Amino acid sequence: MITVDQALDHLFALVSPLPSETVPLTRAAGRVLARPVAATRDQPPFAASAMDGYALRGAEVAPGATFTVIGEAAAGHGFAGVAKPGEAVRIFTGAPLPAGTDHVVIQEDVTREGGRITLTDTPEDKPHVRPAGADFRSGDTLQAPRELTPSDIALLASMNCADIPVTRQPTVALIATGDELVMPGEDPGPDQIIASNSFGLHAMVQAAGATARLLPIARDTENSLRMAFDLARGADIIVTIGGASVGDHDLVGKVAQDAGLDRSFYKIAMRPGKPLMAGRMGDAAMIGLPGNPVSALVCGRIFLIPMIRALQGLGAAPAPRLAATLATDVGPNGAREHYMRARVDGTGITPADRQDSALLTVLSRANALLIRPVNDPARQAGEPADYIPL
Repeated sequence: MITVDQALDHLFALVSPLPSETVPLTRAAGRVLARPVAATRDQPPFAASAMDGYALRGAEVAPGATFTVIGEAAAGHGFAGVAKPGEAVRIFTGAPLPAGTDHVVIQEDVTREGGRITLTDTPEDKPHVRPAGADFRSGDTLQAPRELTPSDIALLASMNCADIPVTRQPTVALIATGDELVMPGEDPGPDQIIASNSFGLHAMVQAAGATARLLPIARDTENSLRMAFDLARGADIIVTIGGASVGDHDLVGKVAQDAGLDRSFYKIAMRPGKPLMAGRMGDAAMIGLPGNPVSALVCGRIFLIPMIRALQGLGAAPAPRLAATLATDVGPNGAREHYMRARVDGTGITPADRQDSALLTVLSRANALLIRPVNDPARQAGEPADYIPL
């Protein structure tokens, strides 16, 4: 058996960043920016008012000073003239600052009678002006790679970028295996269960920014598995679920090798998820996940998602870890790294009482995987511990 870190090294060697494509800004959210994008204009493109009030010369601001109002400036409708000494322009937020002015007195600091205004006894010194280019200048760049957030999309729109270079979305083919499985909504026989792993992994893959292809369930025959692998052609990653152990009905490894799998490893010193294999199958990376529901989803989080991020050009790195204090005592760990279902809250991190790899209810309630290193001794409440957020 190899360690989790060694398995990740093998998996990262199976994938490399995908090429880029250009998409409209409206389709770029959640995608990975493939290369830096430069602004084509300054923002703001002109000095603009930050408040509603009156634009005038800052040197003339004084308690009780009076000014003649010569016009108005609004967002999208600037004042075309030039303000002279003793003159002011009514201005609204976002409007261009009129020529001859460099200061905005807020309307609360002014009294107006007809075409004249008088400043109060305590006008603010703050100019309330947004300088041209205060946010960014033409040529400034949004750096890559990065997952594009809604804030990034707004920034790109402001930079006047309508078409965005993004990394092609990885395609992940998901193959659930086993005679015991039926699809949700079907009527299972007395010896069958509902396929759940593939649907959880489908959601996980989609949330990671990849395209998930949910293929028909492969039955425990070589012909059915061969057909499933044929249907998976064109995917960047092929994921099998179940059938990767060494039982008489666990045929995935044999059929995959017959189909050209160059296997990198088989077993990992972790729980849940010891029977896990991976390798290269043609143009695709292949990873065989265990069949127990929790094992499959935990391994998906630990191994599959980092592979997807590497394909997206986000780097070859394990799932990020955070630290918390134990809210309860925990016993010693054994010879396999343990990813315990747990909850993190204001009191610290608490592992679930039941860690059976078949219990989806426990995983559904968890918001973290508490990481117990190999042969970690018993720990007491209050001691630090690493975890991966879910």
